[in-house]
Amino acid sequence: MSWTSTERYRIRPAPGGLALVQELLNTRAIPPYGGDVLGDGESGGRWLREVTAAWAGEQGWPGPSGEPRTGDLERVRALRERLAALVTGEAEPVRTPSDVSLRPGLDEKGRVALVPVGSPGEWLEAAVWAQVLLAQTDGTWQRLKLCREPACRSAFYDRSRNNSGVWHDVRRCGNAANLRASRARRKQRAAEVPAGE
Repeated sequence: MSWTSTERYRIRPAPGGLALVQELLNTRAIPPYGGDVLGDGESGGRWLREVTAAWAGEQGWPGPSGEPRTGDLERVRALRERLAALVTGEAEPVRTPSDVSLRPGLDEKGRVALVPVGSPGEWLEAAVWAQVLLAQTDGTWQRLKLCREPACRSAFYDRSRNNSGVWHDVRRCGNAANLRASRARRKQRAAEVPAGE
């Protein structure tokens, strides 16, 4: 399956269903990689149709009902923000559940699957929450991160042995952060030198 929003950042997709969550997070605009995929009805609707159809096909599930409706993109953009806060540990507890539907189904191996239903926006939200739950259960959730570089914040799956990765690209984002830190240290040292020395 092609994850166009994630691949534009030259990031390997996360394993399994976390790739769907990562893909949604990576629809945000991050220069110089590209604009907000969900920024307008045309590109957002196209992305929503393509990703739900591809994910449904890959899972062997029925896809969403109908075309994207008014409000579907707003719903998906709000979900993206809630997920970003969840990934960074800044999410507020939500006592009111999301209005999504998941129905139990069985896959070819006889395992229970949570199958999303609804309009494309509802369907995607249900599929994403199901994948978050599964990732939290199997222990892979904490490996989905947002790049620590403030100008980037792309979502990546930390494949490091000790789960210590902080940048999606060490050369690009890591070097920028290290350069800023080096300049700040030099500036600090220069400020500490008494005048006249």
